[in-house]
Amino acid sequence: MEQAAGCSTVGGSYPQKNAEILSSQYGINLFLAGLLLTFAWAVHAVGISKSHLLSYLITLMLIQLLWMLWYLCRSCTQRRLIRDKDTHAGARWLKCGITLFAVITLILDSFKIGYYIDFSNCLSPTEGIFPVTHAVHTILQVYFLWCHAKDVIQSFKTLERFGVIHSVFTNLLLWTNGVLTESKHQLNEHKERLITLGFGNISIVLDDHAPQCNCTTTTLCSIFSQGIYYLYPFNIEYHILASTMLYVLWKNIGRKVEHHQQNKTPFKFHGITVGMIFGLIVLTSTIAIVVVYLIQIGGSKTKSELALTMFYLHAIFVLALMCTAGIVALLIYRLEDRLLDNSKNPARKLDAELLVGTAAGSWLLSWGSILAIICAQGHPKYTWYNLPYSVLVIIEKYIQNLFIIESIHREQEKVNDDIKTLRIVTVSRGSTLSLTPLYKEIYNGTAARDSGDVPCLFKGSICGRENDGAGVAREETNQDNSLVMHSTSDFSFCSRNSVTNNKRRILKNIAAFLFLCNLSLWIPPAFGCRPEYDNGLEEIVFGFEPWIIVVNLAMPFSIFYRMHSAASLFEVNCKT
Repeated sequence: MEQAAGCSTVGGSYPQKNAEILSSQYGINLFLAGLLLTFAWAVHAVGISKSHLLSYLITLMLIQLLWMLWYLCRSCTQRRLIRDKDTHAGARWLKCGITLFAVITLILDSFKIGYYIDFSNCLSPTEGIFPVTHAVHTILQVYFLWCHAKDVIQSFKTLERFGVIHSVFTNLLLWTNGVLTESKHQLNEHKERLITLGFGNISIVLDDHAPQCNCTTTTLCSIFSQGIYYLYPFNIEYHILASTMLYVLWKNIGRKVEHHQQNKTPFKFHGITVGMIFGLIVLTSTIAIVVVYLIQIGGSKTKSELALTMFYLHAIFVLALMCTAGIVALLIYRLEDRLLDNSKNPARKLDAELLVGTAAGSWLLSWGSILAIICAQGHPKYTWYNLPYSVLVIIEKYIQNLFIIESIHREQEKVNDDIKTLRIVTVSRGSTLSLTPLYKEIYNGTAARDSGDVPCLFKGSICGRENDGAGVAREETNQDNSLVMHSTSDFSFCSRNSVTNNKRRILKNIAAFLFLCNLSLWIPPAFGCRPEYDNGLEEIVFGFEPWIIVVNLAMPFSIFYRMHSAASLFEVNCKT
């Protein structure tokens, strides 16, 4: 009978496993078809135009909209049902972040609509339909993620797997389209800058997809065309965040959730002043460096070389500080004896995999720069700064990944139940006063000590007893003899607690500092400050086209790594 029951259980899991495999294969084929269509448009393939690519993306978004509307309607009709929730998925700060990126994406869509209106005489209707559809898709998707990112779907599982995975790869294709459009714009600017650096031997052919007609209002067209490319970084981050949240939702379908209370970990500024101050200094200086870089680069050969030197020196200093902070945090972890939480958690597993996977983009660029410096015959002075910069990028990501992954896997510190329910009895001049202080006061060792009142703590239990008036004299003698022992025990407890609090404070400051540093290092590549494009040495060693292909493939992952690291460090700060 037991064997038959076991076979039935295993057999019952086959349909769901097959549904998972089939849905993932559907999503991959959907993505590959869109990827090839995007590539064909990028290389000006015969018979493939931008309207074909946009039509494909519009179709995918409409299908996702229909699925989300169906899911929302079904959820409303089953509102009274108790549903399982994954408390680790869809954190509030993550939802706030994706909402911010979505708002900026809506501004981008409005710019695209205005751009289409100004060039409507020579643009395909799909270029006007796409931003409208995308805006509706963005609004409904953000609402869906706010309401249902934590859901553990247990009904219509096969259908829901296809719906969710369709949404995942739709967002990945929209991300790919944004990355390609933004990269083509950056590439055109890069080709123009190379001339000012003296690399005339590299063939300069601009890849132009500009409309072949005049704008109706020149001023607005200039604002729209320039503003679009400054807003693309936020659109790119929005879609990659949405795809990761939807992927966690897909992994949770049919999952059995352990029902235990999840402690809320709100973000607090208290105790992280030092980390915030140093982080804000790095952020402010980085913004200033980026502004100067974008103004100086391409102006002349001297200005371009000074801009590159300034960027490398600043980045080397920041990366060295981040390495030091990460090493200190890891040393503190080595001094602590705390278990790791190895329970099944799709969100945490995805975070760790994304950290390592996207870091490979930066490592690829760094190793390319190191090989170019070693193999190049001529070395302009500014290129030598690229060597320590590239080495530090590799080391810093290695240390930071180790710190973040260990932090999100560490079990939160639990306090003994005896301490939580501790009742302090104080003795004062022959009378006994029973007090029940707040747990926070006891845990922090700050319970009130009024005029000679001494807490009695011994092995985490109550060591004082309430007495009536007849037994006061006898109890006073016993309490006086044990007073020293109780005080020593209390002092030992407070000392251990003080050391723990100091470690936690240092770790929180390090997490806050690294959070702001990662935001700072996200800004330069996201807004066009890319020395991998501009120093020119790699193009000479590897060839212009091969190196540009490597940069265009690796740079999006490098940019996403910084934003994802910042999000993970925010979570680390809340949990510490």
